[in-house]
Amino acid sequence: MSGVTKSQAEKDLMERARAVLPAGGFGNFTPDIVIARGEGSRVWDVSGNEYVDYLLGSGPMVIGHAHPEVVEAVTAQLPLGSTFFADSEPGIVLAEEICRAVPCADKVRFVSSGSEADMYAMRLARAHSKREKILKFEGGYHGMSDFGLMSLAPKTLANFPQAVPDSAGIPKGVRDDVIVAPYNDTDLAVQMIAEYASELGGVIVEPFQRLLPPKPGFLEALREATRKHNVPLIFDEVVTGFRFAYGGAQEYYGITPDLCTLGKVIGGGYPLAAIAGNDEIMAHFDKSQVGEEGFTFQIGTLSGNPVASVAGLKTMEILKRDDAYTKMFATGRTIMAALEEHLGRAGIAAKVVGVPPLFDVVFTDRDVHDYRGMFAGNAAMAKRFNGIMRECGILKPDSKYYIGLCHTEADVALTIDAIATAAEGLRKAA
Repeated sequence: MSGVTKSQAEKDLMERARAVLPAGGFGNFTPDIVIARGEGSRVWDVSGNEYVDYLLGSGPMVIGHAHPEVVEAVTAQLPLGSTFFADSEPGIVLAEEICRAVPCADKVRFVSSGSEADMYAMRLARAHSKREKILKFEGGYHGMSDFGLMSLAPKTLANFPQAVPDSAGIPKGVRDDVIVAPYNDTDLAVQMIAEYASELGGVIVEPFQRLLPPKPGFLEALREATRKHNVPLIFDEVVTGFRFAYGGAQEYYGITPDLCTLGKVIGGGYPLAAIAGNDEIMAHFDKSQVGEEGFTFQIGTLSGNPVASVAGLKTMEILKRDDAYTKMFATGRTIMAALEEHLGRAGIAAKVVGVPPLFDVVFTDRDVHDYRGMFAGNAAMAKRFNGIMRECGILKPDSKYYIGLCHTEADVALTIDAIATAAEGLRKAA
């Protein structure tokens, strides 16, 4: 693909969007593209431009768009009903499968989004510990709640443990109940857990934070410190669940938290997420076990709806087949190596950060282990690089490549050609 052109029809749609949507979009991906359809690893915009898709709906479409088996499962469910606000067999079967797969999961409670799952997980931890503060890590994303939107992407770097709100409209008092630590600083994290133990309702962490793998011993130290001080440990696995391994990052890294949150993959492209954890903490969702005072109230109109449940079950079934994770890791390694090779050949200071199912380039000459290392990267150069990639027919988020089982050898070849073109474009502009 030598370039992307916009049809009048797509331009008209973007104009209509600006009239009715704040900033002209849904608040997710950049609104300068309107997707018409997706199939497998490819998407097409309204203008007819075809892209290899590394956005994958921000992750859930790990087996590809409109997978025939998922379409068949959903089509079979639709005549039976879309949602009931009551238990249904598909949701129960999905919960059983999650409990079999995920090390920390004795019980599961469904919600509709990762933001809900993270919000309820933190509330559940506070209910169990009877303490109010949450410790999180700078740069960690835990959804759109007031607690979640603290020091996700601060533009002003504050001293630890001070929390910085990421949005207008968050009450000032919330920051007093959020303690922020640097990701991958084992000694400081352990020290802060000990210092605030009497106030800590829970510690929440992405075991793999955005693009950042944990340093050896970091997750182990968090597990040991939280267990020592009787503080619930929450792994936010909305992104990593069923992506790094069938049992998620907790299987991949060999560390079992008290609670985890799941999303994206488990809904197969439909709205579904979950909180999963050990019996003792999950009991706070059951008034008959903990009484009125310990009960954590939770309802949701679409929670565990059967359409999303059958889509998630079929997606998970496919991921158990035919060395799916071996294939995804191999695809990711090939693209990571190409990024290193072509950017290095062009003399561009860059670090490829992440693991094969989820990674990107940070344009810096320094090693990147935490948010501040990411923050120091050349954002303007990243934007230029991604722009050239888009012109070459590669669609990706600003800050990651989602690798899917759907990506083919032909996709990888096109991607490597685009990387070479983008690296050369940066070299010429330097």
